[in-house]
Amino acid sequence: MPKMKTHSGAKKRFGVTRTGKVTGRPAHKRHRMTSKSKRMKMEGRSTLILSEMDAKVILDNFLPYERAKKRKGRQFLKKQQQRNAKAAAKTKEAA
Repeated sequence: MPKMKTHSGAKKRFGVTRTGKVTGRPAHKRHRMTSKSKRMKMEGRSTLILSEMDAKVILDNFLPYERAKKRKGRQFLKKQQQRNAKAAAKTKEAA
């Protein structure tokens, strides 16, 4: 089976967090900024988490090797929840 190709434009525009969520930059920040509200300009400075459906499209079509990161992220979250549950049980016993 041939290697899957990562879309070069997508790898510059999107990232995947450790938990498997896809991050991106907001739109409408390039020109005509005087007609935009202060709040819109402020919120445009940060990155945002894409919706589940958009993230699925990005991961399936443009970033095929990042899907493994998403899988690992789910495993990481599950282990973290188990650790938190154990810690909570220990604190209850100690109290």
